[in-house]
Amino acid sequence: MAAGFTSIRSNPLAFLEQVRLRYGDLVAFPVPGSPALLVSDADAVRAILQGNARRWTKNTVQYAALATVTGPGLLAVSDDRWLRRRRAAQPAFHHGRLGTIGGSVATAAATVVRSWQGLPAAGADVDVDALALGITLDVVGRTLFDRDLTAQTQRLVHATDEAAELVVAQAQTVPLPSWVPTTAHRRLRAAVKELDSLCRELTAERRARGVGERDSDLLGLLISAGLDDDGVRDELVTMVVAGHETVASALTWTLMLLAENPGAQDRLRAEVRGLDAAPSPMRLREELPWTRAVIDESLRLFPPGWVVSRRATEPDVVAGQAVPAGTIAIISPWLLHRDSTSWPDPLAFTPERFLGDVSTVARPDYVPFGLGPRLCIGRDFALVELAVVLAGLLRDHEVTLPQGWQRPAINAYVTLRPRGGLRLRVRPV
Repeated sequence: MAAGFTSIRSNPLAFLEQVRLRYGDLVAFPVPGSPALLVSDADAVRAILQGNARRWTKNTVQYAALATVTGPGLLAVSDDRWLRRRRAAQPAFHHGRLGTIGGSVATAAATVVRSWQGLPAAGADVDVDALALGITLDVVGRTLFDRDLTAQTQRLVHATDEAAELVVAQAQTVPLPSWVPTTAHRRLRAAVKELDSLCRELTAERRARGVGERDSDLLGLLISAGLDDDGVRDELVTMVVAGHETVASALTWTLMLLAENPGAQDRLRAEVRGLDAAPSPMRLREELPWTRAVIDESLRLFPPGWVVSRRATEPDVVAGQAVPAGTIAIISPWLLHRDSTSWPDPLAFTPERFLGDVSTVARPDYVPFGLGPRLCIGRDFALVELAVVLAGLLRDHEVTLPQGWQRPAINAYVTLRPRGGLRLRVRPV
């Protein structure tokens, strides 16, 4: 199989595309040990992630590598501990909090817009990837940790970027024991140490302030739930990686797509200007149907979580094929979202797909936030954040393509990130 395929390490997205194009919706990789299947059949994906989810766990190399950074947090834990921690964290993401979250997000976006007040009429080139990382980290700090993380922003961004790159590289190669003094191991240890230090500072400060009965920030809830410092640390790092990197990735690619499609951007601007008040987080699809459709379509084309994996705990049947216990299923939203059977003209940016009476909740061919019991806890949080940020940034400004524009290459780390950043021209309108 390796002959004629792009290396999975240098370009994993292209590798997966070529494998599926040549071999179809169910592909067995010729690897030693447990069978490994690339699963692109939507019904089989639904069975693995939802219908038979108890038979398929996160006990895979992908999540073991991620756990070297996050510990057994919600994103990576493969055993029953995730349920207790999800219950402890759930109130921080309750629908009743979305209004408060929307206000914090609007504040973060307004801070950026104020920094644009001195822009010339012709605009200026801005790295929107760095911009997105800063905004989403601000939001994570205010809404989940109950504090402004501005002072720690650069440390957190550097450490999470470094860790994300290294854990993906580790998962794509034959692993060496952690005690082997490789450059990658030294860099990973340094990044994890930095994250440990930051999270323990935040936890100590929050414990010192005390947690009241009405406090609903994630950090306060985890402390109230009785998690020790190690458990709190694992969930904080998980939220920095999952709640910051994923939304930043989505925001970056959405801004790029809108710059490439000025008509869609003009329609979004007209829609948000037509609102008399801030959008209602519970009524985004009704109040901002075009904005929400733009977000849904961007998540289709550039799903931040581009690959997930599961391991069978017992024998099962996948797409009509019997598979033994221990089988690894590799599922790529990148492939599912670009399947012409489900999505006509799949590479085109067409938000109209998501207008009208459209539900994205239970489609196995549309899984930017996963599916089933391990559905991302922050899905509604992320959708509100993206809509409010786009409304704030683009109400009185536009993003356009700079001279000599070329799409950047994609780094497929834990999330999809533009290689070398992504510069767009921002100007007032």
